[in-house]
Amino acid sequence: MDITKDLYSTSINIAAKDLIINSIKITLQIWILGNNIDFRLTMPLFGRGSSGGIFMYDITDYSSLRSIKDWLNAFRQGLLEDKRTIPIIMIGGKSDLHESRVVSQDKAKRIAQEHKLLKYYECSSKTDENIDKIFTFMTRAILKSEGYLIQRSNFKLRL
Repeated sequence: MDITKDLYSTSINIAAKDLIINSIKITLQIWILGNNIDFRLTMPLFGRGSSGGIFMYDITDYSSLRSIKDWLNAFRQGLLEDKRTIPIIMIGGKSDLHESRVVSQDKAKRIAQEHKLLKYYECSSKTDENIDKIFTFMTRAILKSEGYLIQRSNFKLRL
């Protein structure tokens, strides 16, 4: 009997990224959730305790952007009362495949504005385009929203 035959991958990965901002080491805890429809039920749980959010879609696949409203609503639903205004940004991934783009930057920026997202970026994990810029921006936005005065100490933030 194979007990794994009815199991499926949940596509959850947890990563850490260290940044130095104003000579201070900051560790980001990043929860990477796959685009699995089952997450609509559990997404509120992942919002709880978050300091910020990054919603990423594929610029070459319009369907990856279609459910952003549902994902944002589910994520925001799970935020703690005192964290209702955390910074959330939208990222268009695979910018190195610009010749296969099906979602224009203008369309993506309008969607980000409609959902009151703090900023819109495009990036490529293949070429590392904008990766550090995105995490630095997000970290600064989180520190600002949390009201931290940057002093010589270490911070841990959860995205």
